[in-house]
Amino acid sequence: MTTSREIRLKSRPSGVPTADNFELATVTLADPGPGEVQVRNSWMTVDPYMRGRMNDVRSYAPPFELGEAMQGGAVGEVVASNDPSFKAGDAVQSFLGWREAFNAPAAAVQRLETHGLPPQAFLGVAGMPGLTAYVGLLKIAALKDGDVVFVSAAAGAVGQVVCQIAKLKGNTVIGSVGGPEKVAYLKELGVDHVIDYKAEPDLTAALARAAPDGIDVYFENVGGAHLEAALMAARPFGRFAFCGMISQYNDTDLGAGTRGLIMVVGKQLRLEGFIVSSHFDMMPAFVKEMAGWIAQGKVKARETVEEGIENAPAAFLKLFKGENLGKMLVKLS
Repeated sequence: MTTSREIRLKSRPSGVPTADNFELATVTLADPGPGEVQVRNSWMTVDPYMRGRMNDVRSYAPPFELGEAMQGGAVGEVVASNDPSFKAGDAVQSFLGWREAFNAPAAAVQRLETHGLPPQAFLGVAGMPGLTAYVGLLKIAALKDGDVVFVSAAAGAVGQVVCQIAKLKGNTVIGSVGGPEKVAYLKELGVDHVIDYKAEPDLTAALARAAPDGIDVYFENVGGAHLEAALMAARPFGRFAFCGMISQYNDTDLGAGTRGLIMVVGKQLRLEGFIVSSHFDMMPAFVKEMAGWIAQGKVKARETVEEGIENAPAAFLKLFKGENLGKMLVKLS
């Protein structure tokens, strides 16, 4: 028998979540049953999309259940196995984060092939956020030579990878971030123009200065004023890849709407939303290419780390205040 702590959804938030929406519980795990493994997580991820799963609404992923452990990406180690496909000591990844340890059918975990990268990279730059950047930029937005690329939340888990892939492909990149630390990070990555939206009274005007001839690609992570600025700056036949709109995740209604949508018609723009899970077939090729880029020093990745399962809710809430640089992770004891 072993014990594990886990974070449960205590209540459904209205608007911005608070610490009161979560609870920390301790459970006892028996030995794994037939066909099961017991895994102790070493790292877990918190991601903005999880906010939608806190609502009891129909979506592309089922809502979290009240009183039950939440779910999310995690990497860890098999500590006991009752299935021949795994043995103690195997590194694995799963969607059973928000807990220190768990028992599950062997089919619920995947063996982790690290390609020389640290395990937590597969929750960030070499995992779902990195694949989101890769798919969104290269497939959805169909990046072409000579494109000018605008990226919102450009120092976040996805944005930092979008910027770097666009740069290593030889394109001009404009990134929008909030605060001087994030500005400095994008400049370190070689981003051509960096906009500190918190210091700009008019984001549309700031983007126009950075891209006087317009933009070809917009990678959408934020929504709101960023989308409006991108619509105004877009060149004819521009391509917008919609990954998320974090500025609206805590809205209790549809809001006031986006100004400038009429530009979609006159400029013949293509706006396409996507969910990365629909493109998991690209994961093997992506991981191989990303591991090569990292080994060659062409891609870097920052992480913001909170320690301890008890601090997972605080780490999650910091995402909505922009208090993460790069990927937000929780290191488990």
